[in-house]
Amino acid sequence: MIEQILPYGNTGEKGEQVRLMFDKIASRYDRLNRIMSLGFDKRWRKNAVDWLRPYYPKKILDVACGTGDLSIMLRRQFSQANITGVDVSEEMMKIARHKTDKTGEYVMFEYQDCMLLTYPDCSFDTVTVAFGVRNFGNIERGISEMYRVLRPEGHVLILELSTPEGFPMSFLFKIYSSIYIPFIGGILSPDSSAYKYLPVSIKAMPQGRDMTGILEKAGFKNIYFKRFTGGICTMYTAAKN
Repeated sequence: MIEQILPYGNTGEKGEQVRLMFDKIASRYDRLNRIMSLGFDKRWRKNAVDWLRPYYPKKILDVACGTGDLSIMLRRQFSQANITGVDVSEEMMKIARHKTDKTGEYVMFEYQDCMLLTYPDCSFDTVTVAFGVRNFGNIERGISEMYRVLRPEGHVLILELSTPEGFPMSFLFKIYSSIYIPFIGGILSPDSSAYKYLPVSIKAMPQGRDMTGILEKAGFKNIYFKRFTGGICTMYTAAKN
């Protein structure tokens, strides 16, 4: 189970280990992210924002917002929206706040544990999460919280790294995840454990129909998923009943 995949061994609570991991790597996260994804992460986020465009959300919650890339992209697309980015890593959000301070684009960033959000029921038109679900301490609980704070007919959008299924992408991804990611992470990251955890967590992450099953169990409808870049990234979308 993905919840049993921990950054620092088999003891301790996953949420706390994830917080510690991202606090450690925050200063180099953006640079590493671009190198690791070969720059495709920007395109994946743009695809996500483009999908939301017809719905004109007015109040958006970006869960596991990290250094704020998706939150900021949402702000630029939906200039009249109220956008809140939440995360457990204050170090990551310091970088997100620095980005918005430089550009003058207002996004509210605040500490929240996705397992127990403090917002009232039906607070948001849209809830997003980019590359964060695999880090949830309990995926079903986190998805249920996202459902709770979403208004009826509101939308959830999830971007997550995934394992390609067809040849040759499955073979290339195996080399990429088992050799390239740990090698680059070991050289450039202050915490090489984070980039050993990454490929293992991708492999263990519920994908495709398994993930849509979790969304359905939480109560979502109109569930859809689309793979990008040969299956390296998957976008899941759904609406609240």
